[in-house]
Amino acid sequence: MALDQSFVGRTYPPTPPYEVGREKIREFAEAVGDTNPAYVDPEAAKALGHSDVIAPPTFVFSITFKAAGQVIHDPQLGLDYSRVVHGDQKFAYVRPVRAGDRLTVTSTIEAIKSMAGNDILDVRGEVHDESGEHVVTAWTKLVARAAEEA
Repeated sequence: MALDQSFVGRTYPPTPPYEVGREKIREFAEAVGDTNPAYVDPEAAKALGHSDVIAPPTFVFSITFKAAGQVIHDPQLGLDYSRVVHGDQKFAYVRPVRAGDRLTVTSTIEAIKSMAGNDILDVRGEVHDESGEHVVTAWTKLVARAAEEA
């Protein structure tokens, strides 16, 4: 079943604030194998002009994808998540994510397309800090694979 095209442009409510912790940043940097000292050493981050350690660029995926759950699990949209694969990801930063940030994400469906029986869903996540400052925009492309012929 094709996704409901009327959902293009739909925006979901902001998520509750997510507090970014130093330990979460360290664990993420370690998991992706990034040894940049600004991710683990507050003094190294301060030497680069930051108030505390900063997160690797892809760190924000963990909170924007969770926020996209509002879209994914919206029963009216008609997405069969058991058939979904992650198609693409991109980020546009205004500033780095820092330890101590309290971030909210607002998800919007930017596009729904069908190609070769597959549904392609583009979700934009706007990430803001607790003062309302725009931190980063993340785009997630999800592909709901076509059902196999019997």
